[in-house]
Amino acid sequence: MDKFDTIETSDSSELYEHHRIIADKGQSLLRIDKFLYQKLDSISRSKIQAAAQAGNILVNEKPVRSNYKVKPDDIISIVLPHPPHELELIPEDIPINIVYEDDVLIVVNKEAGMVVHPGHGNYGGTLVNALAYHLKDNPLFSGGDTRPGLVHRIDKDTSGLLVIAKNEVCLSHLAKQFFERKTDRKYVALVWGSFDEDEGTIEGNIGRNIRDRLKMQVFPDGNEGKYAVTHYKVIKSLGYVSLIECKLETGRTHQIRVHLAYIGHPIFNDERYGGHEILKGTTFTKYKQFVNNCFKIIPRQALHAMTLGFTHPVTGENMFFSTELPDDMQTVVDKWEKYIEGREI
Repeated sequence: MDKFDTIETSDSSELYEHHRIIADKGQSLLRIDKFLYQKLDSISRSKIQAAAQAGNILVNEKPVRSNYKVKPDDIISIVLPHPPHELELIPEDIPINIVYEDDVLIVVNKEAGMVVHPGHGNYGGTLVNALAYHLKDNPLFSGGDTRPGLVHRIDKDTSGLLVIAKNEVCLSHLAKQFFERKTDRKYVALVWGSFDEDEGTIEGNIGRNIRDRLKMQVFPDGNEGKYAVTHYKVIKSLGYVSLIECKLETGRTHQIRVHLAYIGHPIFNDERYGGHEILKGTTFTKYKQFVNNCFKIIPRQALHAMTLGFTHPVTGENMFFSTELPDDMQTVVDKWEKYIEGREI
């Protein structure tokens, strides 16, 4: 009997999954697309063939085509986009900020407050509903999947860049890049406190909080959760807060938010991880009014996915996109700059 040596599914911020199968010693010669179609639930043969075309099927660590014949003891590895979710996807005419678009992919700058794809409690008004309208003649967006073209996502109240595939082959190519950590993603965050060092790295496994299932937590001993690494660099020190750049080495759910809270620098106004409290500063009433006014300007965590880099699945070109800080975040940064210049409050 074939052995599923490991089946690794990414966490929910990166929407692909990895399977590793060891063929049985008595395995007869069989095309690998047929073999995998028999072994993997809810995966169509066309998706498997697209994965092969993208170089996402490895046998004994070497990429193979879909007509490769599986042999006894072959070690087979495949990276696939996340399986479809069974919800009706309704196209909606919602404005979206398209940064780049060609025949095979689209890059958008998501506004804060927009959920990426439909799910429990959010069946409409999402980025995917908007894309389904924009790409209504695209088969990938009319097949009933509620996560078409997605290989990563960002939180509802985080703004910034996302890449979405327009066909299965492009989707498989991008999934492989995210799985192999070959993408370049940088975020900018406004966080509480000042840093002793201008640069640093946060390491700590991240998993579901044992008391609150809506939160994640760091498991420093490494016995639970998934391995996670975040690199940060201070852009501006603004007195009681700092503007920093974060670079992801992994892509766990809430990774930046939970890692920064773990080291004592929660993201400004991040209610889930404690950043909505006045954590640094004075006890003067005017200072409290100043901070609360800032909270009102940016009623969300001050986190923006600023840059995104990847290799184009068709041309092989290095693609790189960058955005400005959104207005709410920039306004709050400007207010803190004026505050530390005057210290009038």
